[in-house]
Amino acid sequence: MAASTNSLISMQSRSGMAASRICSLKPVSVSNQGRSFLSFGFRSMPARSLRVSCAAKPETVEKVCEIVKKQLALAEGTPVNGESKFTTLGADSLDTVEIVMGLEEAFGISVEEESAQSIATVQDAADLIEKLVEKKD
Repeated sequence: MAASTNSLISMQSRSGMAASRICSLKPVSVSNQGRSFLSFGFRSMPARSLRVSCAAKPETVEKVCEIVKKQLALAEGTPVNGESKFTTLGADSLDTVEIVMGLEEAFGISVEEESAQSIATVQDAADLIEKLVEKKD
């Protein structure tokens, strides 16, 4: 016995690749084995959602990394990149305040307390800096 439905499932793959839709879903039951199977077909579709990303310039991220390393007195070989979380690097709340103060001084900006509390990673800090520098200019 076989049954067919015309359902549609949308999914988006990683890294901004095109979205795909699964079309022509056809559940099929095989009565002699008591199992159900699902057959479907793929077709590529262009992504329809607009994604806005505020990615800081690599040089800004690098400068933030250097400031974080200095403020936390990290060992020479300690890897720090955009995804590095301050807490993972060993920063407590006082360290984070000192990092923000160092960033303000280095970039000539002023970070509001609410914005400072939202910074968890080097990338967060770099993105905020770029936004504040742009506002300043």
